[in-house]
Parts: sequence; C-alpha cells; structure tokens
Amino acid sequence: EPPDTPKDFSCQTRDMRIVTCSWSQGGDTYLYGENLPKYSLSEESSQKMIPCTASCSKQCSCSWNIDQQRIWNVTVTVENALGKKTATDVFNVNHRIYPTAPFQLWEKCTDTEITLHWNHPNNKIELFCQTEVLQPDGKVELHNSSGMHLPHKSITVGGLQPFTEYTVRVRCGAAEHFWRWSEWSEALTIRTEEATPSGNLDIWREITPVLGGRNVTLFWKQAPGFRANGRSISYEVTWEKTEDESRPESISFSSVYNSTRIFIDNHSYKISIMAKNNVNFSLPSVLIISRATENSMKILFCSFLGTEELKAERVKGTDDGIFISWEPRCIYDSYIIDWCNFPKLQPCDLQWKRFGANTSSAVINSAAFVPGVRYNFHIYGSVGNRASLLEKKTGYLRELPPLLDPIVEKVELTFSAVTLSWDSYPTNESQSGFVGGYHVYVSPIQENCSLKGSKKHILSDNSELCEYTIENPEEKRYTVKHLMSNTKYRLAVKAYTGGGETPIVNFIYIDTPYNSNMLYFLLLLVIVPTLVAAICHWKQKWVKECCCPAIPSPNKSKVLSFKEFKIGSEKVLKISDCIPDMLAMDSKAEAQKL
Repeated sequence: EPPDTPKDFSCQTRDMRIVTCSWSQGGDTYLYGENLPKYSLSEESSQKMIPCTASCSKQCSCSWNIDQQRIWNVTVTVENALGKKTATDVFNVNHRIYPTAPFQLWEKCTDTEITLHWNHPNNKIELFCQTEVLQPDGKVELHNSSGMHLPHKSITVGGLQPFTEYTVRVRCGAAEHFWRWSEWSEALTIRTEEATPSGNLDIWREITPVLGGRNVTLFWKQAPGFRANGRSISYEVTWEKTEDESRPESISFSSVYNSTRIFIDNHSYKISIMAKNNVNFSLPSVLIISRATENSMKILFCSFLGTEELKAERVKGTDDGIFISWEPRCIYDSYIIDWCNFPKLQPCDLQWKRFGANTSSAVINSAAFVPGVRYNFHIYGSVGNRASLLEKKTGYLRELPPLLDPIVEKVELTFSAVTLSWDSYPTNESQSGFVGGYHVYVSPIQENCSLKGSKKHILSDNSELCEYTIENPEEKRYTVKHLMSNTKYRLAVKAYTGGGETPIVNFIYIDTPYNSNMLYFLLLLVIVPTLVAAICHWKQKWVKECCCPAIPSPNKSKVLSFKEFKIGSEKVLKISDCIPDMLAMDSKAEAQKL
C-alpha cells in the first residue's frame, strides 16, 4: 500500500538552537526491506533539504541546528515504491519554545512559607513557571510566577500550616509566546518549621465529693481548630484558688495522656490546661470549680422545693444516634452534654460535646453505642467557665428484650387461685431496655385456656395460653384467679421492654388441690338427712304424736253439755244459757245495736 499522510506534524525548540519536528507515521504499508517508507524534510522557502535523519518508534522525529533563521516552512515527505505523501508546518521559532524541565530544586522555609528555588539551562528565554503544592489532605494548589533572564528562579508560597509536610514540583513555559509546558521537575518534599500551638484544648471535669474536699477528674482533647504545630507536644495542668493569691500548683503530662485526677478542698478553684511544644504554650483553656458550700446551698434550696434529686427523663434512639433535647435558659452562653461510652466499665470513657447558646437539641452518636445498653446523659449550662447541671436523660440506642426472665421465688396455691412472686427481679440499668411490665401466662396441661379476664396468646406450636398484663414494673406479685381445683397448670412470667420479650421456653407447673369446702357440703348433704331419718324411725310414735296428734270428736266435748235445743238434727246454744266471763265490744255502733 502507499504510505499514509504524516499526522500531527509539528516542530518546536527547547533552547532556540535546535528544532525538532515530530509526526505519526501512519498505518502499515506491508512493504519490507528496500520498499519501507523513507522520510525526508525540506525547507520550502529556500527549496533546500534539511540535514536531518528521521528516527521512528511510536512516533517519528527529526532534529537540526537552525542557526539564526526564525521563520520556517518545513515539509515532511514520506514515500515508497507505491507512492508518496507530504505534510507541512510553518512556524516562528520564537513561538515554538518547549522548555526543558527545571532542575536542582532547593528551598528555604519558615513556619508558614516556603521559598522554592530552581535552575534552568537556558537563561536567554524568559519563562513563566508554575509550582504545584500538594497539601497533606491531597488537595493540590498551583502558584504561578514569571522570572527574568536569571541563572536560577524562585517562588514564595505562603499561607501554609506550621510543621506540615508539602510536596512541590515546578514546570515552565515561554513567558512571551506560550507554546506548551515543560515536563514537571522532580518532586521535592518539604516540612515547614514549628510554631506555637494554635487554637484551644476542649476540657471537661467530673467532680466526686470526698472527706475534706473533692476529687476532680480532668479530661482534655484537641478541639476541631486546634493544631499542635510541633514535633512533640505535652500538656500542663494548673490549678489555684480564686479567692486568694495562693501559689498555683501544676503538673505536666506527655502527649499520650488525656486525663488526670487532682484533689481540691472546698474553696473555689480556677483550673487551666495548656498544650506545649518546642516553641511555646498554647492559649489556656479554663474551668471554674465553685465552692462546695455554694453547691450545698443549691442542694438545700432544691431540697426545700422538693427537687433535691434530678430525675432522669427517658429518651429514644434514632437511626443516627440518641436524640437529646433540653429547655434553654437565657443566662448560659453554652451547653455541655456528657456521657459514658462504656457505662458498665471503669473507667467508662467519659465523652462530652459543647453546643452554642441558641441550641436546645442534639443527636448524640458514637461508634461505641450499641443496642441494649442504657446510656446516661447530663446536660450542663455554662457561663463564665462555670458549669451547672440542668437536666438528666437516659435511654438506649435501641431497646432489646430482657436477657433474663423473672425467677418466681414464691408460689401461694389454693384450689381456685395461685399467687406468684418475683421480688428480686431487677428493673435498673442492667436491663437491655426499660422494663415496662410483665406478662403472666397460664394454661391447663393439654388444654386451651379460657380464664376470665385474660387474653389469648398463641404459641409457635399453635397451643393457647391465657395472658395477663401487669403494666407496673415495680409490681412483682400477681394472683391468677378462677382456676379449677384438682387440675394441673403450666405458668410462665415474662418481663417486656420497648424491644418486646423473648419467646417462652420454660414453664413452672402446679397442681391445684381439692375444694375442701365442697367436700364438707357433700358430707352434710348426705349425713344430715340420713341422721334425721334414723331418728325419726327410732322415735316414730313420739314423732307422730308431736307432729300428727289425733283429732278429738266434738260430740265428746264438755262445751256441748247444755240443754238441748235442736234445729233440725244439730244442737244449738242459746245465748241466754251461756254466761260469758268477759264481753268485748268491737265498736260503739255494735254496742248500741246489742
């Protein structure tokens, strides 16, 4: 095949003495040996061949000495036995400068500035150079500078962080007629000088009253704006009374420490903590611990109001953490919330977070938070570096069912009821959720339950239990009524939380006794009638005379022993023959009639 037209043909110089032209050689011609494509360069203005030999690998190039000529019209010709093709580039050498990479970089630096120097082999070319500064966080900054015809050039980069490593490199291009950048120089890693620590430490305290004073555990951490600005850092803790000019006490710690405990008496104290490096101290962070008597007066006043002990309000977890809200008070300039990451351990890894005066809620999150652990939060208001406890909160990231079932310690049984007691069951923060109450389950063996006042509960095997609910977690006694006597029952007591309850696995079994009252009633019902019947049979004549006496004949009665006066066949008593013992009159009308 005939050769392709050379592509991307262009020429440039690095030093204003030698020009190099380059191009892409095109596709394969499938010709070999003497028939391979041959390249030649010519200058069209002078109609002369350019004395250079082309070399090709990925690209082809050809270089020659230009002497004083500045305007060039260069044509490249490629030909083989089947044809030839050409490409042309017209250029001014002054506009085609492609500098060599800067070399021999060195630096001078302070805590916030780096002055970078480098050399360039051609001092006749005025260059425009660019410095790349790679920040520690991966961010790249570019700084431009233009130099004169000097044997070495420089640039000063400011606004840097003290005692920080930066990686820099340089490239240059022609200042007057920019054609293209040179390659990057070799990268140079530079560390700025040390400086005084910047920003403040974030400090907090935990106060424990003891005999004769208080133990104060101090904590500190680097605030978001804090920078050590040095190779090594230490911490200095100083405390002094605020009421007199007593000599301050102080102690130093290495960088591996972030807490300490000191003892102070009942006076008011000012505590300050500073960071220190090889240059100087940082600004102090200050806490004021009030007099113990002031706290006592507050406790006394609260006791008078009936609010000596702040009750912890329950809070709930969310997908992002535990939501905390509080009532803002206008007198405070900030708020602090503290908590323990591991409340069941000692030390508990106390944490704290600060909020502005206009904040009244926050979502507290921590990588240490896990479901089923109760976290206690204290909310403080701070003004003038003095903190006062305002509210307490307690809650779970997510409640889980109780790990342990209540242990029934006492069973009181009658023929129709059973009373269960589980007094020792804990409802405190050892639980994996807030215990909301209890469920008592009962059912006859191999029968479904239908006791009065209960709800149905279906087990996984589709058997039915009667369910009773106790909604007071401190009520640890319950009586199940309306049981049948002489019957075997199974029972279970389960505690429930906001996370539910665990499946029923273990039952306790009881046998209700016989109903003795019913037995006595049956005995009476049989024995008493039998006894009465026997007595009646034994004293039959006496019973007959007492209960059923013989009826006398009226004709034998003395009341009829008077003179006979018959009306028909019956005797009639004349009133005149009867002398009454007493006469009673029913009314005056009857008396007058008589």
